[in-house]
Amino acid sequence: MMDKEKSHRLMEKYQGSSSGCSVPEFGWRICLAHEFEEKREPFRASNVSFSKMLSYFQLGLRYIRFWCQKTYVEKKTPFIDMLNSIPLRQIYGAPLGGFGGGTITRGWRGEFCRWQLTPGMYQYKTVIEDQFIVCLRRNGQTVYQQVLSVEKPSTLTSWNWGYSGHHAFYHALYPRAWTVYHLPGQHVILTCRQISPIIPHDYKDTSLPVGVFVWEVENCGSEDVDVSIMFTMRNGTGSQSDKAGGHWNEPFCCQEGEEQVAGVLLHHCTSTNPYTLAVSARAKPGTEVTHLTAFNPEGLGNEVWKDLMDDGHLDSLSGQSLPTEKGYLIAAAVAARCSVPAGGCSTLEFCLAWDMPHICFGGGEKEYKRRYTRFFSDTGDAGPALSLYALTHYTDWERKIEAWQKPILYNRNFPAWYKSALFNELYFVSDGGTVWVEVEENISNVDLMGVENCKLSELSKVLKEFGRFAYLEGQEYRMYNTYDVHFYASFALLMLWPQLQISLQYDIAAAVLKEDRRQRTYLMSGEVSAVKTKNVVPHDIGDPDDEPWERINAYLIHDTADWKDLNLKFVLQVYRDYCLTNNFAYLQDMWPVCQVVMESELKFDRDGDGLIENSGFADQTYDGWVMTGSSAYCGGLWLAAVCMMCKMAEILNDSAVLQKYSMVLENGKKAYEKNLWNGRYYNYDCSNHTYSDSVMSDQCAGQWFLRACNLGTGSYEVFPNSHVLSALKTIFELNVQSFANGTMGAVNGMRPNRSVDTSSVQSDEVWVGVVYGLAATMIHEGLVKEGFETAEGCYRTVWERLGMGFQTPEAYCEKKVYRSLAYMRPLSIWAMQLALDRQASRRTLETMEAGARRVCETPELRTEPRISGTGDI
Repeated sequence: MMDKEKSHRLMEKYQGSSSGCSVPEFGWRICLAHEFEEKREPFRASNVSFSKMLSYFQLGLRYIRFWCQKTYVEKKTPFIDMLNSIPLRQIYGAPLGGFGGGTITRGWRGEFCRWQLTPGMYQYKTVIEDQFIVCLRRNGQTVYQQVLSVEKPSTLTSWNWGYSGHHAFYHALYPRAWTVYHLPGQHVILTCRQISPIIPHDYKDTSLPVGVFVWEVENCGSEDVDVSIMFTMRNGTGSQSDKAGGHWNEPFCCQEGEEQVAGVLLHHCTSTNPYTLAVSARAKPGTEVTHLTAFNPEGLGNEVWKDLMDDGHLDSLSGQSLPTEKGYLIAAAVAARCSVPAGGCSTLEFCLAWDMPHICFGGGEKEYKRRYTRFFSDTGDAGPALSLYALTHYTDWERKIEAWQKPILYNRNFPAWYKSALFNELYFVSDGGTVWVEVEENISNVDLMGVENCKLSELSKVLKEFGRFAYLEGQEYRMYNTYDVHFYASFALLMLWPQLQISLQYDIAAAVLKEDRRQRTYLMSGEVSAVKTKNVVPHDIGDPDDEPWERINAYLIHDTADWKDLNLKFVLQVYRDYCLTNNFAYLQDMWPVCQVVMESELKFDRDGDGLIENSGFADQTYDGWVMTGSSAYCGGLWLAAVCMMCKMAEILNDSAVLQKYSMVLENGKKAYEKNLWNGRYYNYDCSNHTYSDSVMSDQCAGQWFLRACNLGTGSYEVFPNSHVLSALKTIFELNVQSFANGTMGAVNGMRPNRSVDTSSVQSDEVWVGVVYGLAATMIHEGLVKEGFETAEGCYRTVWERLGMGFQTPEAYCEKKVYRSLAYMRPLSIWAMQLALDRQASRRTLETMEAGARRVCETPELRTEPRISGTGDI
């Protein structure tokens, strides 16, 4: 059994006595003094066995040539940099900001340490001068002044660093986070509540590039105390441009009626994608806001430290700073002060906003407006208005967040770890290099498609209303809307922001109908072929360091025109989206596209038995794991997609398509069972390889989507129910319980003899997003306990053992390595919530039906049937 007390280890070093102000019961909690014992390394070529390395030798040579061309000739970063993986830093907390305006991540120890303002491109730099500092004054004297950071840097040495992490803890329940500080010997407790405007079904405030910090001050002593909180920030993100020169700061005050905020604007004047940071606090009766427009963050820091210590506020000189000289940095500070009576409480409110209204990607060919410019200025001067809006609306955001989260948090049937995982894994929707941009008001379908007779009648209408949305496969795998992975992650978007899923689907559908005949060499095979073939689903819609939407398919390891899963995953998502949204216009628009991609897919049924065959290379999302002939994974997806084609044809009264695919389905089901079923589970594939009978954890992916659409049973049964249950129980027994003592989730491949399948570089990995999808499938099939236990292993491994919170990787092995930090696929945990909702609905229906039967069976409660026309209305 898994150690249920493991999460408490994160708080072992906490020496405080208070749980803070209004910190929720559920979430991810960690003492600031905690150190993760296990330090893992990213997957490298040295981790590949010698025998496998020989088979990848040519790939390695081609990749090195590609890497050198990108790095030294084009001066770009490769879409996947295999030579410079991001090292594991066990520091990250909940990111700040909504969708598509960029994000700033604050670590769980309080540092500002991960920046994504340039779209899709990250700076992993801790900017040490970005801090909160507390000053306490009693009887007109400063008695305590402390940087609320455990760091002890070599700069700003006049500041009092080295706060004891034993007296503080961090608690995350995205999109909010809390840090509770006990100030030793001062009888004062500070609770900093961090809020981002992430609100389901909201397409305005959820786009805003802002974060709010609400400081609750509790005076537990017998004397009144004056409390000042100072927020300091560098003009920049830790990148080389910080010293490029020409940056400047200016104070601002923004007022609307009786509401007022004041602070400093930090203008970062780069030639491409310039931006302004706005640091502010809310001025109100009893709260004084002051500022220091500029100070030198590379010096001792005495000018700002002493200014605060002298009287608890800053001098607030007017006027803007001079532009910086090349090679120099500039920073600013904002302070808010209040008096807190003995035994009383008070609140200080700060905002950090960032305004980069126009963006260019690395190609530099097109300029886009971010989504939030629909509601705020697009001229680069929105910082004050964003700050005022955030500080006057965050209470409404919190009310909506709590209303959304409360039914899940208070459901006693859900374990505590699941409640943390469900919400905290959502961080990636905002912090996945996410962009959300406007399209031109006068744009037409022809403009978007580049062809006449566009089959997508609602395309321009949808994009005009909801914009274009894209997020990366991973922070290390830099491709937007990677579709084979989005298949898993899409549940989060569909359930919470369905219009963004619809918009994304329209973009993919438009890309299906396009082609790009430019020739290029694919790294795995060395073959030369087109970038994009018409009438097949693209792998992705582009690299942010190039020109997304204009040049798609940044991925060039394989030619994905021959992949077996992409077309199927489009069809499966179309019908699932319709089931959950009832958007009939969407279904009508997607129907012709579904037909053309299925026609493209039919060519892979080479023997005409109704079942597609894999081509003897890694031609699906497991792009390092070869499949040959009929396979459990792709064959299952195929049959599920064929079933959904029949269902859509019924809805749309397309009898010809219904007849065609009904016949394919009947034949394909027989072939699937004949070729792959072995009495306990479905074989990996039907090749002659020694691993063909391996147990694949993802073999029931097709059934997963069928059940998510209320199909897969009764007249729409595709896979025999007894076979599905047997396969899932076998996976639980072998891939889960027989791997790492059942504590790390489900390994991708397991041999029938309970040894891990080591035949490929991916078969011995655990893919977190696949495990969450597997857990959802188990729950759909009534294996709720097994589903929770399977997923729990991943959560505890990632968040509690390996220190990978807010950077959940694509994969990890049982020992030593991980691969691809901060990855899209784990958003599939929201498929578990859909499965749980479906289970609850079925139980409710069964209860109602049982009650109705009891009523009918009770003689004294029987009623005569009513006959129309007897006077009853």
